[in-house]
Amino acid sequence: MGGALVRKNIDVEVETGVIEKYRRHPNGNGWVSAKARVAPSAFISETAYIESGAQVGRDAWVGPGSWIDHDAIILDRVFVGQNVHIGQGSLVDRGAHLGSHARIGRDVRIGADVRLERDTRVPDSTDVGFETLGASARRAHGLAA
Repeated sequence: MGGALVRKNIDVEVETGVIEKYRRHPNGNGWVSAKARVAPSAFISETAYIESGAQVGRDAWVGPGSWIDHDAIILDRVFVGQNVHIGQGSLVDRGAHLGSHARIGRDVRIGADVRLERDTRVPDSTDVGFETLGASARRAHGLAA
């Protein structure tokens, strides 16, 4: 049985000195915090990281080198390109497409089916495509009505 050793888990020390545990996601082999929730049908690329408190929905695709920060929420069928950073506490609604090398700040809200091109920068606390949502839809996403 001379194959290469495949790591299933990893411990990483974060800035605060706390050890964060990660496991490999079965679909794509990406690194997922033990405190994150990722749908089994989501694809997490081998070099992608999903941090604690983050959520990734059904049929979402997270590309190589991408980083979903703490408490970010990626809903169903979202495409996250290569080397994308989604900031802490951000929400990306269903069907959105984030092009490679995009940088999404903290507490950003990206609406359903919004398409952001490659190298897009979205500043902290910005709403993109949520202006037309009614009060009930905003409440469903945990946003102020």
